[in-house]
Amino acid sequence: MTATSPTPFSPQEIAAEGLKPEEYAEIVRRLGREPNKAELGMFGVMWSEHCCYKNSRPLLKQFPTEGPRILVGPGENAGVVDLGDGLQLAFKIESHNHPSAVEPFQGAATGVGGILRDIFTMGARPIALLNSLRFGSLEDAKTQRLFQGVVAGISHYGNCVGVPTIGGEVYFDSAYSGNPLVNVMALGLMETSEIVKSGASGLGNPVLYVGSTTGRDGMGGASFASAELSDQSIDDRPAVQVGDPFLEKSLIEACLEAFKTGAVVAAQDMGAAGITCSTSEMAAKGGVGIELDLDKIPARETGMVPYEYLLSESQERMLFVAHKGREQELIDIFHRWGLQAVVAGTVIAEPIVRILFQGEIAAEIPAEALAENTPLYNRELLAEPPEYARQAWEWTPDSLPACITAGIELQGGLQSWNDILLTLLDTPTIASKNWVYRQYDHQVQNNTVILPGGADAAVIRLRPLEEIPNLKSKIPNLKLGVAATVDCNPRYVYLDPYEGAKAVVAEAARNLSCVGAEPLAVTDNLNFGSPEKPIGYWQLAEACRGLAEGCRELATPVTGGNVSLYNETLDSQGIPQPIYPTPVVGMVGLIPDITKICGQGWQASGDVIYLLGLPLASKISLGASEYLATIHGTVAGKPPQVDFDLERRVQKVCREGIRNGWIRSAHDSAEGGVAIALAECCIAGNLGAEINLEIAPTQNRVDEVLFAEGGARIIVSVTSAQQGMWESYLQEHLSQQWQILGTVGNFETGLGVFTTDNQVLIKVNIEDMSDRYSHAIARRLGNHTTISES
Repeated sequence: MTATSPTPFSPQEIAAEGLKPEEYAEIVRRLGREPNKAELGMFGVMWSEHCCYKNSRPLLKQFPTEGPRILVGPGENAGVVDLGDGLQLAFKIESHNHPSAVEPFQGAATGVGGILRDIFTMGARPIALLNSLRFGSLEDAKTQRLFQGVVAGISHYGNCVGVPTIGGEVYFDSAYSGNPLVNVMALGLMETSEIVKSGASGLGNPVLYVGSTTGRDGMGGASFASAELSDQSIDDRPAVQVGDPFLEKSLIEACLEAFKTGAVVAAQDMGAAGITCSTSEMAAKGGVGIELDLDKIPARETGMVPYEYLLSESQERMLFVAHKGREQELIDIFHRWGLQAVVAGTVIAEPIVRILFQGEIAAEIPAEALAENTPLYNRELLAEPPEYARQAWEWTPDSLPACITAGIELQGGLQSWNDILLTLLDTPTIASKNWVYRQYDHQVQNNTVILPGGADAAVIRLRPLEEIPNLKSKIPNLKLGVAATVDCNPRYVYLDPYEGAKAVVAEAARNLSCVGAEPLAVTDNLNFGSPEKPIGYWQLAEACRGLAEGCRELATPVTGGNVSLYNETLDSQGIPQPIYPTPVVGMVGLIPDITKICGQGWQASGDVIYLLGLPLASKISLGASEYLATIHGTVAGKPPQVDFDLERRVQKVCREGIRNGWIRSAHDSAEGGVAIALAECCIAGNLGAEINLEIAPTQNRVDEVLFAEGGARIIVSVTSAQQGMWESYLQEHLSQQWQILGTVGNFETGLGVFTTDNQVLIKVNIEDMSDRYSHAIARRLGNHTTISES
């Protein structure tokens, strides 16, 4: 069949490709004819939200993308920042949500493989992985299966490929019951003299297919990722790819070796939409065309037709443009690593993607129509916030029972503040994620400086494994490090997308500052419901506005990321139930000297504990807090508003305190407020603390003081010998935005929180706190004993 054959399609066939009737009409207009089956499939995947961002691209334009350290911004496989000393860092975050919902192990595993390819395609060696995960209630059997499968998949791929998983976050909420989120971030150190880009160039240059073979796995994965999940989604298992981490390890080494020859003009990972995406994007970015012969593609299955070749998302595959005459040099490298490598096409002058099959033209489409000039929807924003938000904002603490020093009266009787603290520590979202990270190899490559759970951000030493051409000194600076974090409080964003998204950026930067790192840049993963619904689009638009403002305020430009929409599950009545809007921010920061960092645990008895940021006497609402949701079953109020001036000052003081050797531990106050942060510092350091709080009963609710969130707050400990110098510095740079909370005690004291008139609010020993905190997840999975003995 040639491309000129008329091939009418039924409305059902068009819809099955993820296309709307008006989009099909636009395809016919652009081609000047009806598309054939293969071409329809190509348009279907490339015009999906997953590939072309047709609903989100207009909103992404407001993100700041330039800065003194930004070398590569949005539009390439990954962003790249300049770390100084000739070192360059590539990093990116992407989602694999829908595949993980129907096949959690392979869905998560191939998510890891895909993000690693984005990194080494740039010429960077992957040095670290982080993940941001969301699941339903852990009391639910289906959630347990998804959760365990996803963690096993991440562990399998990352451990086998030899890249450490050094950090991440996990949230549990019924909003994610049918639609878990699996976002994976990777970092890599550039090893090539030039950053490898993806735009094809050089008429007549050969196009090489390298890596694994092509099969039928992952068919239509991009379209599958751009639709709601339903009971029938289990039938879409073919849209979930199957990965081979050992083959990917060979692919990493082969690609980096190939790039160093200088024979590669451009490179593109075959991710979503496979051959279709890589050919069209390389051609469009280079302003040229690509002709590709499917008969040359190494296949693992027989009888495949063009539609299957073009839409397959088989893993561990790449497309190269090579300098003419040097193709054999590259082929030899890949064969030496046991990989496929063939010349499958050519760069042509006409800006089209021409696909050949069995001597005929199987598809012929303008490259721009597939990759650049795609549909865009500028949707109308709601004139006012939706009713659910307006109702939530009317909540006030007056609806809560009165507080007394001894506790709070709930339905089951008086709950002491000890009881409340232990209940929150046992909440899976707050509790230790050791059940997760113990399954990951976080020390492979031997550069992980702070182990998972030890600090607010992950820290990794920058130690090149290969000689880097751009190094200013032949002896690398082994004290240089990078910190990385992934953050998002989705409840904040649900209740107020604009303020909630600003808070995401602020917390990510705060987490980096807590280990002494200077925040540099951001990669984001926008996980939302349907943009075609007014509320869904309002959430997306307002969150993008908040992210853009946050990144501008904190001077952390966006280098790229991923958009994952239509994260909705059809209930038994067929009504879509969206997830909480979840714009995950992955942020990287520079550490000039990894010997001058700190974790979150207390270091020594007698150290003085300080609160940086808003003092506890300041009125901060319990709105949107974990305390309100867990203890009172209420999701309401407004999230804390971000004061960027205070954030900048608090974070700078924290970084300087760490670098000057004054601060011995640092931990930000996030979910659960100051009380939970203090407990976590005790557990991490295996040391107690005695805290004295000034509480005016007429002005402050006890629960607001203990559990309210926000206020740019960081809890730090300082040796008493440095107290004078430290407080002088605080007075100069933070004015009245700090206070002494108390002192670090020995193991037996546990956490004691007292009022200034010596009334006991909290007195809990470390063993009880640690038991609740450390085993919360394992207990719910029924393997408490195994974890506690490991």
